[in-house]
Amino acid sequence: MQNTTHQDGFDCDGLTLWRGDRCLFSELSFQIGAGAAALIRGPNGSGKTSLLRVVCGLSPPEEGAVHWMGKGIQQQRQAYAKALAYNGHTDGLNAELTPLENLAFFCALRGSEPASSVANLSGLGLDACAGLPVRALSAGQRRRAGLARVLAADARLWVLDEPFTNLDGEGRHYLTAQLLTHLGNGGMAVIASHQDLDVPAEQLLTITLGGAN
Repeated sequence: MQNTTHQDGFDCDGLTLWRGDRCLFSELSFQIGAGAAALIRGPNGSGKTSLLRVVCGLSPPEEGAVHWMGKGIQQQRQAYAKALAYNGHTDGLNAELTPLENLAFFCALRGSEPASSVANLSGLGLDACAGLPVRALSAGQRRRAGLARVLAADARLWVLDEPFTNLDGEGRHYLTAQLLTHLGNGGMAVIASHQDLDVPAEQLLTITLGGAN
């Protein structure tokens, strides 16, 4: 399927990806513009995480290309890395630093303001452990601290893999509110989730991948 490159947004054009002798997806094309999100659905093993890795430029597809603002991401790696905030299965945190120290370091690397870091940790239910080293946190707490890193980034595109895992109701509400604010400010998101997103239908594109383990 022919896909027209989005000049002010993100698009995937004709992506095909294999894992061994199994095709995870073939000729997959979609695009989102400012203020929109793509929700990736599908059973375990259908290729959701693999697709996100392709979106981030971490895994090359067998066929097809990913574009940002009308240009291939491989031709503008630095600009795309600046525009992107990714939260995958790993938290991306230094285990010897506290969540607050990790956020301060991350913001310094990106040149973004760390002012909202405390609020993000609080909103995700991490008040009590914000000053503990990450190695002392539970898996769920580390997961939430990794999400706080995304929220603190001044990134136009969020790529999130099962972001609601290990969040209680209050944490899910907070993350949803942050996502809506991000989209309202012209941001974009590609999210793999088994859960529905509380995003207006006109701002949401749902992509369902097939297959199983």
